[in-house]
Amino acid sequence: MKTNILKLGLPKGSLQDATFKMFRKAGFNLSLSNERSYFPAVDDCEIEPMLLRAQEMPRYVQDGALDCGITGNDWIIENQAQVIRITDLIYAKQSMGRVKWVLAVPESSGIKSIKQLKNRRIATELVKATREYFKKNKVKVDVEFSWGATEMKVNSGLVDGIVELTETGRSLKANKLIEIATICESTTQFIANKDSYKNKWKRAKMEQISLLLRGAIAAEAKVGMKMNVRKRDLHKVISLLPALKEPTVSQLSAQEWFAVDTVIDEKVVRTLIPALKNAGAEGIIEYPLNKVIY
Repeated sequence: MKTNILKLGLPKGSLQDATFKMFRKAGFNLSLSNERSYFPAVDDCEIEPMLLRAQEMPRYVQDGALDCGITGNDWIIENQAQVIRITDLIYAKQSMGRVKWVLAVPESSGIKSIKQLKNRRIATELVKATREYFKKNKVKVDVEFSWGATEMKVNSGLVDGIVELTETGRSLKANKLIEIATICESTTQFIANKDSYKNKWKRAKMEQISLLLRGAIAAEAKVGMKMNVRKRDLHKVISLLPALKEPTVSQLSAQEWFAVDTVIDEKVVRTLIPALKNAGAEGIIEYPLNKVIY
């Protein structure tokens, strides 16, 4: 009989693939029997996962239907949810990086500030946060919920401005829109129900998951590297290595040779390997990492 179960909400939609990949790297094998299923299988009998839209996740976690879940900071703000924020999950390689909701208008509108939008119509999915933003700035506008195709609505004259999610701004530029304000910024968050977090077992389980997820995310941008180095070249090679702390150096059976093992940022590999080779390193091996725990 199952006694200790953690009800975990996972985001369905744009964050789903990135979340599943992140959990797998963390050591949890998630899978779906078919695309329409809302109940993933996981190789941990203490976890009961469920797929929900990220927009709804904070409300269900707050109400206790779920013990914890993954959602965006934007939807926590929008739902005004009272939840525990366990950790940020900034996973830029898999579309889980920092994003922002911006107020945008047509380039041809001549609008440069929010004051010029007084008594105008704004379309967005982030209704409450948008209304709060304009209220704080003492600008009266009509904010309406948008079910989609938000950028089209402002270009066709249905609304005067939009509040839309953006990461690079390329889509806005492609639709001849300009940003005039940032409503809020957001990152992916691992959140918990307040009462669930007070439960000793559930809290420990959530913190275990959080630790492994952070380790998987940290490893995403790093690689391991091994090499053999002659004693005379050791100092020169080590001086080139940007290790987490210090590289591991072990003497080989041949007394004039050492094995050097380190972890580095993947982005520096293409320039570092030629430099290491020129400095005397041999047998250089680069390998991927699943987790880096600091």
